[in-house]
Amino acid sequence: MLRSLKHQILILLLCSLVLLAASFLAVIGWYMKDRDVAAAIIKAQTDLATCGEIIDKTYPGTWSVQDGNLYKGSSKISLNNDLVDHLSLLTGDTVTVFCGETRVATTVRGSNGDRAIGTKVAANVAQTVLQNGQTYLGEATVVGQRYQTGYVPLRTESGNIIGMFYVGISHAYEQEIITRSLITMAEIGLVLTILVALLTWFFLQKVIIYPLHNIMLGTRDVATGHLTQKIKVSGAKEIEELEDAFNQMVEQIQSLTGGINRATSRNLADDDTTGLELHTTAEASGSNNSTTESTMENTVAIAKRPLLGLDNTEYIGEAGLPKGLNQATLGQIVQFLQATRRPLSAEDVAEGVKLTRVTVRRYLEYLEDRGVLKSEQKYGTVGRPVKLFIPL
Repeated sequence: MLRSLKHQILILLLCSLVLLAASFLAVIGWYMKDRDVAAAIIKAQTDLATCGEIIDKTYPGTWSVQDGNLYKGSSKISLNNDLVDHLSLLTGDTVTVFCGETRVATTVRGSNGDRAIGTKVAANVAQTVLQNGQTYLGEATVVGQRYQTGYVPLRTESGNIIGMFYVGISHAYEQEIITRSLITMAEIGLVLTILVALLTWFFLQKVIIYPLHNIMLGTRDVATGHLTQKIKVSGAKEIEELEDAFNQMVEQIQSLTGGINRATSRNLADDDTTGLELHTTAEASGSNNSTTESTMENTVAIAKRPLLGLDNTEYIGEAGLPKGLNQATLGQIVQFLQATRRPLSAEDVAEGVKLTRVTVRRYLEYLEDRGVLKSEQKYGTVGRPVKLFIPL
């Protein structure tokens, strides 16, 4: 049963921790996805500004279109792959320069692996940047793939829009960042889960499993008749209550066993005494009838005389005991007092008969009321006085 209980607790604990870890990773993944999108947009905006400053310093002058080609000052930008490759290396983004809505220099490659020169920008981006003159920040389709992008218009000296400059962060890059982050979080969560599981398991072993195991061993002793001592366990409140109930059961069994043994011994002694009395009476009858009559009268008188003293308490019937006391427990305590024959405190007697001090005190005070014991206060140098019970 304990093994089954241990397995059930372990499975419940592991399932709870796995569910908690999975929920935690799901929430973190959802949160990180939104955060990564926001971070990608901020990066695209920052990279646009950085690349714009580099282009202005490297190629001074204004933007213009000459013979269908895009120029910056006197420098031709169309097909200037060195520029876009350099900017891509600095930022880690894909970089493109547009003349109108057409790519004239880019690091973006098509499905065949070649640079996507001559391809067009998405219609929604062209509407925002080329026609409305606004910066575009957000998700866009670039040569069939989704990117977090940034587009700014390129203006002539007079302010006319003649092209666009683009930087883009691919979704694959975002997914890679999220995946790496989740793997790291999963590894940390696994270590914490194992640590929490071990700590919880050790706690359950100490507070529940071990106390229940000790109680189970005690029940086996009861079943086999070996009532050597009470059990003592430490654990939760419910475990301690179970310990108290078990110890009370042991006390009752010990009391009943002692009463049965004493009753058996007394019956055997009565049988022997009766036989001896009959034999003596027969001999006396043969010698002197008057002596026999006198002996019988004395015997009846002695039988009617009240029996007092420690050796006569076993004749107190169950009906003569106050409520809450029983003959078996009384006999157990009296037997211990007869064996010791010295002044004892309630604590001494409780330890000797393996009962609680409160229970023993009630029986000792009852015996004192019956005149079997007397009590005296023993005063020490320090502390409260001790009440000693002295057999009579």
